[in-house]
Amino acid sequence: MSQLDRAALSARGEAAADRLRRAGTELVALTFVDNSGVLRSKAVPVAKLASTAAWGVGASNSFDFFLCTDTIVPGTYSLGPVGDLRLHPDLDALTPLACRPGWAWAPALRYDQDGAPHPQDARALAGTAAARLAAHGYTARMSFELEWIATDESAPSDPRSATSGPAYGFTRISQQGDYLRTLVSTLDEQGVAMEQIHPEYAPGQFELSVAAADPVRAADTAVLTRETIRAVSTRFGLRASFSPKFSPEDVGNGGHVHLSVWEGGRNLCAGGDRRFGLTPAAEAFGAGILDRLPALLAIGAPSVISYLRLAPQLWTGAFRAWGLENRETPLRMIRGAAGQRDTAANLEVKCFDLTANPYLVVAALLFAGLAGIAEDARLPEPLDVDPATLTKEDRAARGITRLPSSLAEAVTAFEADKALWAGFGEELATTLMDIRRGELAEFSGAGAAELTAAMRWIH
Repeated sequence: MSQLDRAALSARGEAAADRLRRAGTELVALTFVDNSGVLRSKAVPVAKLASTAAWGVGASNSFDFFLCTDTIVPGTYSLGPVGDLRLHPDLDALTPLACRPGWAWAPALRYDQDGAPHPQDARALAGTAAARLAAHGYTARMSFELEWIATDESAPSDPRSATSGPAYGFTRISQQGDYLRTLVSTLDEQGVAMEQIHPEYAPGQFELSVAAADPVRAADTAVLTRETIRAVSTRFGLRASFSPKFSPEDVGNGGHVHLSVWEGGRNLCAGGDRRFGLTPAAEAFGAGILDRLPALLAIGAPSVISYLRLAPQLWTGAFRAWGLENRETPLRMIRGAAGQRDTAANLEVKCFDLTANPYLVVAALLFAGLAGIAEDARLPEPLDVDPATLTKEDRAARGITRLPSSLAEAVTAFEADKALWAGFGEELATTLMDIRRGELAEFSGAGAAELTAAMRWIH
């Protein structure tokens, strides 16, 4: 029996379509992020929005087995060319696109033809993880930082083609001020609350931070923000690369995640009696993440190229450790300025990048944190130095280990983690590892230069 109230969805879709028509919108893009981190899309005319909301549009379930290169790999749960799913727009997230006049966007949920949720739907899984956290009396606030390199379309492989000048320098703002201003105003028009934007360390690199939101909406915002950056870049004759490694010699683009745990209206990352003001629940949540970082990398750093970026002394967090404002630890405690800590305090996961599916990232972090709460886990002693400067013996004595240096190592760690496997479910967990092994095979033997060139514009 269908689990969808199709009559109610049709009515809501017609009301939404009427608003869009009056605003001059003609097409609605429905998107989902696949298991390789690529945003896939179908579009419908506004006149079809009501029926699409009720009945969806068809999409092959083979999308679950696409690599980022569009190679379709076999998998344990693959049906090959057989079968169909339905994409249903989330009308609550429907957004007219200021970056693409005449278009609107809605993240889609995938159902089977009987109206049952698809077990490999990443956005639905993020919602499930948030609901499980709520069942324990907690909520989470999350946000993604996006880093990208902007190049001139006439010289797309040259990271200095659109900007020059020093890292974090105002020179880059002087050169691309209109571009950045238009980007910010466009995001604002689309309802994205932005915190800051600035030139970053690598040549041609910028970073944008958005406001925290509930977990599913945070992932939605990451999708919308990235595609807005891409669209505005094109308008200015630029090209945006979100690859973890634009070229072998640069420091790479990250996709850091900020999160805080709340109980009612109280931020549990502040005002507690544990180190740096953490409460017992927030410490246990953070410890659950820290303990599982090797496995979490199969979700948050899911590409072969991710491990070119994840190296010591690049501020990526290559060793499993945590610390207060320590940018060389993958789990960084941020207290915020005195007087704002009750709202600002949060944990940052630094070792992830933007080849990841943000919905899977949200789900994985929540499942890991919940496991930590269930175990009453404790964080080890915080680290206040760069772990790479310690001797191997010192790191061993402090329990500091190197995070996986390859996707294959991360896959092995994920497959051994019972909490994450159970959270994702047998079908999705198995398929994700099938995809990871498929990418390992696809790029087997590729050197750094070949890999960065092949991956530069995919995500």
